[in-house]
Amino acid sequence: MSEWNIFSFFGLLGGLSLFLFGMRFGSRGLQKAAGWRLRAILSSLTKNRFVGVLVGILITFITQSSSATTVMLVGFTDAGLLVLRQTLGIILGADVGTTITVQ
Repeated sequence: MSEWNIFSFFGLLGGLSLFLFGMRFGSRGLQKAAGWRLRAILSSLTKNRFVGVLVGILITFITQSSSATTVMLVGFTDAGLLVLRQTLGIILGADVGTTITVQ
């Protein structure tokens, strides 16, 4: 039984490492691919928190997943395209969008 625990531990460690590697790799690719246009669009959509909430609702309604919206925001924040303050409205909108989608 202890053998399975060791394998489970290393499986968990390997999965977490792969996840973190993927986030870092995706962030670097996003930094390279994101031009001034994407940065300007994201900045204009998140200047006002109310508009950010509406954007979060819309993105969650399109993707049908608040988790996908949040993961996308984590990538944008890690790439330096958004700051935490800009993402709060979108995350709130994603939560509201999930509630609306379920109804």
